[in-house]
This record gives sequence, C-alpha cells and structure tokens, in this order.
Amino acid sequence: MMNKKIFYIILAVVVFAGFYAWGTYNKLVTGSEGVDSAWAQVETQYQRRFDLIPNLTNSVKGIFNQEKEVFGKLADARSRYAGARNVAEKVGAANEVESSFARLLVVLENYPQLRSSEAVQNLMVQLEGTENRISVERKRYNDGVRDYNLVVKRFPAKFLASLFSFVEKEYFEAVSGSEVAPKVEL
Repeated sequence: MMNKKIFYIILAVVVFAGFYAWGTYNKLVTGSEGVDSAWAQVETQYQRRFDLIPNLTNSVKGIFNQEKEVFGKLADARSRYAGARNVAEKVGAANEVESSFARLLVVLENYPQLRSSEAVQNLMVQLEGTENRISVERKRYNDGVRDYNLVVKRFPAKFLASLFSFVEKEYFEAVSGSEVAPKVEL
C-alpha cells in the first residue's frame, strides 16, 4: 500500500515537472520568435529609411557638390548595415546612418532653396514618418527582449533555458552621444 502511494506521488511530481518543462519551453520559443519578429519590423522600417535616403540625396545632389562627404558617409553606413551579420552590428551601422542623416539635415538647413523644393519637402515628411516608425518598432523590440530575458533569467526556468540553449537577447541601445540631437531648423 505504501509503495503504491509513493509511486503515485512520484508519478504526479514527474507529470507536473513534465508539464512545467513543456510550458516553459513553449514560452521560451514564443518569446524568442516574438523578439525575432520585432527585430524584423525594425529592419523593415530601416529598409524604408534606406530606400528614402537615396531619393532625398539624389534630389539635392544636383544642386550642390561640395557636400559629397556627407553623401559618401551615408552610402558607406548603408553598406555596412547591409553587410552586418548580427543585431549588434546592425545596431552600430544603423546608428552610423542616423548620425550621417543628421549631418545631411544640418546641410539642408544651410540651403534655403532646397528646403523650398517640393520634392525635398515630400521626402523629408516621409523620412520623418519613417523615423517615428523606427522609434516605435525599436520600443516594441526592446519590450519583447525584456519579456523574453525575464523568462530566461527567472528561477527555475533559467535551468530549462540553459538546457535548451536559450540565451538572453540584446537590447537595442542608442550610441553614446545620441541623446544630443543636432540643431536642425527646416
């Protein structure tokens, strides 16, 4: 009789542990996929930005050639982003694009005839909207990373996460000095 009780208790513990492991594993998979999906949305907005920037630069390129350095840095940063192999490299390249783009906006500030161009105005409005979208998607990404990382770090799920090779994801963090916006008056 006693052996039967012990058997049922052990069986209940094993079944409970199995369900816990199953649920935790599925939660980790869901969280990881959610973070990957959020990053894909960030990249989608980056692609939109990267598609708009050449149109803007081509619109203003013909009017002045002395600012070739700004255009070159923008093109280089876009290329580095395209060649990046992981989130950290992409974040670094995206920050370079933002820095170069900010310099382009400062250049535009110095050329009033460009600001009055309808093509430039339209592109600037589209880029402004894209920058807002990027900001929203970065926040969603970081929220997903936070939720996922909490599951990976919490006890006892951290043991299962380690067992199944689930590791913490990196947050999107702005580059040092990005809190100081360039002065742009369009």
